[in-house]
Amino acid sequence: MSTTDRPGSGTAPGTAPTPGRGRARWRTHVAVRVGGLPGAFWVLWCGTLVNRLGAMVNPFLSLYLTEVRGVPIATTGLILAGVGVGSVISQPLGGVITDRFGRRIALTGGMIANGAVLLSLGHAESLPAIAACGFALGVTIDLFRPASQALVADAVPAADRTRAFGLLLWSVNLGFSAAMVMGGYLATHGFHLLFWVDAVACAVFGLLVWFAVPETHRPAPGGRSDGTFRTVLADKVMVAFAGVVVLYATVFQQAFATLPLAMSGSGLSSGAYGAVMGVNGIVVIAVQPLIGHRLAAFDKSRVLAFGFTVAACGNALVALASGTVVYGVAVAVWSLGEVLVFAVTASIVADLAPAHLRGRYNGLLGMAWGTGFLVAPVVGTRLLVVGAPVLWLSCAALCVLAAAAQLALAPAVRRREGDSVKAAV
Repeated sequence: MSTTDRPGSGTAPGTAPTPGRGRARWRTHVAVRVGGLPGAFWVLWCGTLVNRLGAMVNPFLSLYLTEVRGVPIATTGLILAGVGVGSVISQPLGGVITDRFGRRIALTGGMIANGAVLLSLGHAESLPAIAACGFALGVTIDLFRPASQALVADAVPAADRTRAFGLLLWSVNLGFSAAMVMGGYLATHGFHLLFWVDAVACAVFGLLVWFAVPETHRPAPGGRSDGTFRTVLADKVMVAFAGVVVLYATVFQQAFATLPLAMSGSGLSSGAYGAVMGVNGIVVIAVQPLIGHRLAAFDKSRVLAFGFTVAACGNALVALASGTVVYGVAVAVWSLGEVLVFAVTASIVADLAPAHLRGRYNGLLGMAWGTGFLVAPVVGTRLLVVGAPVLWLSCAALCVLAAAAQLALAPAVRRREGDSVKAAV
C-alpha cells in the first residue's frame, strides 16, 4: 500500500485541504520570497519605504515653482536643469563618502542633508535662493544611495543579492505609488506640507539606519581608503557597464520627459498620462514578488539583456499608440523590462566592486543614471519634433543596442562574479 492509500495520510478527492497545510504552504511561499535575509537589510527596506512614502517634493517641484512661486516656465526649466546637474554629482560624491567614512555616516548624513535642503527650498524667497537650493537638492537627493547599495552588498550573501535588490525596488515602488496620491492631496492643502513631510521622512530613514544598522565597512584610520575614483575608472568592465546603463537610462527617462508630451500630441489629457503611469507602479508591485526570487538561477547579464529587449518591445509599441489603452499596454510591457533591469543592475555592480570600493563603484553607477537622465530630455524632445514614431523607435533601438552590449560584456562579468564568490568564501 502506498502512503497515499493509508488512512489519514492524504487529502481525499474532493476534500478541502486542512487549514494547517494551507498555512504551511503560505509560510513556504513567503519564506522563498523574503526569507533568509539579514535584519540589517530589513531595517534598510523599511527605511526605504518610509523615505519613498514621503518623497513628494521632486514629482511636484515644477508645479510648485510655476503655480505657487510664479516662476516662468523657461526659468523653471533652468532650475530643474540645475537639479539635474546636481544629481550627476550626487552619487559619485556619496560613493566617496561611503568608502572613506562608512556606510552609516554616508546614509544618515545624506538623508539629514537632503531633509535640510528640502526645508530650505520650501522657505526660499528669492529666485537666486530657489535656484541655489534646487542645485543643492540635486546634490543631496541621492547621496545616500551608494551607501544603501553597498550596505546590501556587504550584508547579503552573493546568492541572495538579486532577490534583495529586487525587494528594495518593490519598496521604492510601493512608497512612490502612495506618495503620488498623498502628495496630490496634500498639495491642495498647501505645498509647504510636502516639504515638511519629505524632510521628516528623510530624517526618519537616516536615524533608523544610524540606530538600528551596524556598520558593515570599517574605513581606514583618518578616512583614507585603498583606491580612488580613478581606480574605478580604470576598471574597463565597470566603465563599459556604466555605458550600457547610460543607454537604458536615456530611454527610461522618456517616460517623464517626453511621454506626457507625446500623449498630449495624441489629444490625451494629463489625467490620461497619470493613469498610464499608474500602470507602471501596479505592474512592478504585482510582478516583482512573483519573479524576484527566481532570478538568482539565471545568468545576470542574460536577465539584463532580456529586460532591455522587453523594454524595446514596449517602446516600439508606443510608436503605434494613439489612445490611452495602447499607451497603457506599452507602459505595462516596458515595466516588465524595468523589473528585470533594476533587480540585477546593482547586483552586477556588487560583483564587480571590491568591498572597500563599493561606494565609489555604486557612485559611478549613479553617475551613469544621472547622465542618461540629463541627456534624455534634450535628445527626446528633439526627436519628438521630428515625429513620435521616430522617438519611440529610436528608444527601442537603444534598448536593443544595450542588450547586445551587455551580452558582449557577459563573459567578463561572469568571470568577475566568480572571483567575487571566491573572495566571499
